[in-house]
Amino acid sequence: MERLKENFGTKEDLAMHRLQTAKSNLKSAKILLEAKEYKSANNRAYYAVFHAINAIHALKGKAYKRHKDAVSNFNKDYVKTGIFPREMGRRIGEAEEIRHASDYDDFYVAGREEAERQIETADEFIEMAEGYCVSQLDGRMQQIREKIEEE
Repeated sequence: MERLKENFGTKEDLAMHRLQTAKSNLKSAKILLEAKEYKSANNRAYYAVFHAINAIHALKGKAYKRHKDAVSNFNKDYVKTGIFPREMGRRIGEAEEIRHASDYDDFYVAGREEAERQIETADEFIEMAEGYCVSQLDGRMQQIREKIEEE
């Protein structure tokens, strides 16, 4: 697949796009849950979390190709510093493990309760990530307003 080489927006635009992608993945996870496709629901719930993590990274102009790097840097920069709760960091790690098992372990049996927990984690994390991104954007808008008033 060929990727566009032009810049079509700001870091903030990218963050908002990634949040929308996260929400779309969450919606898919819920549909798959109702269809009793628990392994696939786990996959989509994890990807919802992953895209929300990448939305947060985008605000700082950071990008990671590997999931492991995106998650570990999120934990280092946002969980260990107290911006996001340690419990959520733990749940994200668990979601990553369950997604991996659901996708790659031939005899892994995924159940409804597990898929529901993964969807709950994704839902809560997306809400937190969106709140964080909006607060960062509001802060930047306030800085711009103050700079304009100074001039």
